[in-house]
Amino acid sequence: MRVHDLTIDGVAVSAPEGTTVLDAARKKGIYIPHLCDRPDLKPVGVCRMCTVEVEGKGLVISCKTPVRDGMVVRTESEGVSKVRQVALELLIADHDSDCLTCAKDTNCSLQRVARHVGVDSPRLARIRRERDRRPLDTSNPFFDFDPNRCILCGICVRTCDELQNINAIDYTFRGTKTLIAGFGNRPRIETNCESCGECVVRCPVGALVPKDSRQPSKLVRTICSFCGCGCGMLLGVRDGEIVSAAGDFKNPASRGRLCVKGRYGYRYVNSPERLTTPLVKRDGEFIPVGWDEALDLVAEKFSESMGDSFATIASAKCTNEENYVVQKFTRVVMGTNNIDHCARL
Repeated sequence: MRVHDLTIDGVAVSAPEGTTVLDAARKKGIYIPHLCDRPDLKPVGVCRMCTVEVEGKGLVISCKTPVRDGMVVRTESEGVSKVRQVALELLIADHDSDCLTCAKDTNCSLQRVARHVGVDSPRLARIRRERDRRPLDTSNPFFDFDPNRCILCGICVRTCDELQNINAIDYTFRGTKTLIAGFGNRPRIETNCESCGECVVRCPVGALVPKDSRQPSKLVRTICSFCGCGCGMLLGVRDGEIVSAAGDFKNPASRGRLCVKGRYGYRYVNSPERLTTPLVKRDGEFIPVGWDEALDLVAEKFSESMGDSFATIASAKCTNEENYVVQKFTRVVMGTNNIDHCARL
């Protein structure tokens, strides 16, 4: 593959054919402010924050401009600053300014861009206008959508389209009334959304946040236990409890992706209703018993149910090897092919 040599802010950079200026700068550790770009999504250039100046070409959007030999790029200039300043002011003018109550506070891309570009408070006060707050969409059981914090970057729309191929949401209405919503401005719960949460983890601001969000004290790398795919997870732990789950981008099987069970199905771990001892039903009530008594009862009932009166439902939380043993036991020991599996999303 052909490699191009260029300079960015006086730094020599080499990048393969097809690399954008933004990606080349990012890999070299040079920060170019951006809001709508994601490495795993096609660039669209809607935020205009990544504008740079290319010698002989003028101002360009770095997320959509491919590198070429001899290119001289400046990430800071008077023209670049003006474009970024106007674009930032248009975003902040309608944006919710109560950052302290936002779940993305200190981890917000808009905050980082604002610190880098700078905000002219008197000028912003003149263009900022009061408007009626739009209602929150809290219909989804796992995450909320706050349109007052949305910057219309389209990352959630593109994620649902390009990565998940679901197309549950899109831009609705026009002009200052533009909104991200389901078809016919339906709430999330009434769309074909699968609640995978991929849009939530990619949202650069606090528009999409998990319900009951709590910041973890540490992250623990592990493997999801819901099926045999081996998806990598980063479990957020706080005070001995799991408070969050995120995809592990270093995992070769899942590359940071998770389904709804992996991302939001961890609450059973700390549930007070989780069984900690065997229960046996006597006189219509479940009574706690010891493991020896429970296993003796299971063996007795299994002996009475040989053949087709017996059936097994295997668990997705077991390993593939354990499930193999289950089906072998069902067919060879119990003498039946009545076996099923719960690994269904």
